[in-house]
Amino acid sequence: MSNAFNLWVGGAAGDGIASCGETFIKICARLGLHAYAYNSYQSVIRGGHVLFQTSVGPEKVWTQSDDCDILIALNQDTIDRESRDARKGVLFNADRFKLEDNSLRPGARSLGLPIFKLSPNPLMQNTVALGALMKLTGLPFETLANLLRETFKKKGEQIQEANVQVAKSGYDYAAQNFPDLGISIPTGSKRRLIMSGNQAYAVGALAAGCKFYSAYPMTPASSIMHYLAPKGPRYGMVFKQAEDEIAALNMAIGAGHAGVRAMTGTSGGGFSLMTEAVGLAAMIEAPVVIVEVQRGGPSTGLPTKTEQGDLFQVLGASQGEYPKIVIAPLTLEDAFYTTAEAFNLAEKYQCPVIILSDLLLSEHQETVDGLDLNVKIDRGVWAKPKENGDEFKRYLDTDTGVSPRAIPGQEGMAYVAGSDEHDEKGELISDVATDPHTRNKMMNKRMRKMEYAARDLKPPILEGPKDAELTLVGWGSSYNMMKRMMTAFNQNGQNRINILPLRTIWPFPWKEVSEVLYRSRKAMIMEANYTAQMARLIRQETGFFIPHRWLKYDGEPFYPGSTYQKIEEVLKA
Repeated sequence: MSNAFNLWVGGAAGDGIASCGETFIKICARLGLHAYAYNSYQSVIRGGHVLFQTSVGPEKVWTQSDDCDILIALNQDTIDRESRDARKGVLFNADRFKLEDNSLRPGARSLGLPIFKLSPNPLMQNTVALGALMKLTGLPFETLANLLRETFKKKGEQIQEANVQVAKSGYDYAAQNFPDLGISIPTGSKRRLIMSGNQAYAVGALAAGCKFYSAYPMTPASSIMHYLAPKGPRYGMVFKQAEDEIAALNMAIGAGHAGVRAMTGTSGGGFSLMTEAVGLAAMIEAPVVIVEVQRGGPSTGLPTKTEQGDLFQVLGASQGEYPKIVIAPLTLEDAFYTTAEAFNLAEKYQCPVIILSDLLLSEHQETVDGLDLNVKIDRGVWAKPKENGDEFKRYLDTDTGVSPRAIPGQEGMAYVAGSDEHDEKGELISDVATDPHTRNKMMNKRMRKMEYAARDLKPPILEGPKDAELTLVGWGSSYNMMKRMMTAFNQNGQNRINILPLRTIWPFPWKEVSEVLYRSRKAMIMEANYTAQMARLIRQETGFFIPHRWLKYDGEPFYPGSTYQKIEEVLKA
């Protein structure tokens, strides 16, 4: 990606790394550039090593980079760790930190800033560095100035202008003291939207008419509630922070039972607590949407690192067998539309729908070209008012397995929504003597939904040349890297690789996956876990064994250099 500019901002938590990096990508988005940003951070409030990595360019940017053009180092630790990865230069506080020439790449420049002279407050070193960066990249300073004024608008004009002046001091110093680094970033005229995956889930829920969101904070799903807590009520949403994840899901199920579109979000540890309630939703046939954002496990594991290790946990959640739908979005846009689709599926089939995300997809930020907020809404089958004393059967056995719903309190439609097995009217069959015939009937009715749900879900689509040497298989956030690799390997008309991204997880699209894999010349799975869980699921459902595997479970995402090398090895094997 020679047309992309790569910036890294490093320091300790509390140094303003994220605010510096996010300000830069907002500037680029306003100037018509595409951007992709990933923040590698620790689970401490202050301290540790944090590295905000962003790539920007005039064309679509799919992933973070292996190295950077400019590194903004906000502490000595970042200089020591990352300076060799800067191709053009390192911006740093020369009054506090040291950068030896032998720690730089050949051709890279030491770009020391006298922070104590340029800013009345040394804590504003990141703002000084941003000003200098504008000069080094040739981006207009006024865009930064306007963004700083917007950021500090609530703090008054004096604070706004103080930040602008500090940034201007960095810009002027760079103009007078730093050489031209040969960086040119062509900008455009279209102002772009930038958002994170969790913001996409939240906006998707609002667009779909979600009126109740309950959750207990757990990284990396917490930012969904951070977004919805202040914004949801403006659109008629009730937001509730529960005392724990068990309560959060039960509240959402209750709202769904009462006829309201409801959602909750958590990570693997919280989902572990929710699992019995997932089965409850299926048994009483209450629609509910659950966003499960994966992080490193087991136990509390790696709270701020990415992984795709919860696949079988989600598929096996709760005891017994019951209808459920699991979807793993591939992109930020897909996260938005999948959320809207999840509500339709939950109400149409009256079952839990699980959106399986991961930290990288949920927390990375990326430009999108716009979202259609006028999403389709399907509220499913509702019971008509009964006449002449007709008996209401809430769990009526139908051809599709979907029974007409009624909102509790509707006249003539009272019923029991029990967690025990029950008959069509909702009356329990397990209190005195279990009725085998009714049990079979109700079990068949519920599971029949999956046959019809499978037809509604989008099948996987093979991308790239059909006769490629290698088929790369992945799911969730792996898609962006797969897309980048396909672009890299298929340059100049070559047909080296194609990709099979899996979005629909359950019911598993075994037929479409089989048709692709049994015709492939070579196949390789790419996923962020130790046991190749998706490859195991594919073998379970299709019988196809994927021999080549590119697995990562250190908490960090896939990087382009090592991924390219792995694919090369498989192609040459």
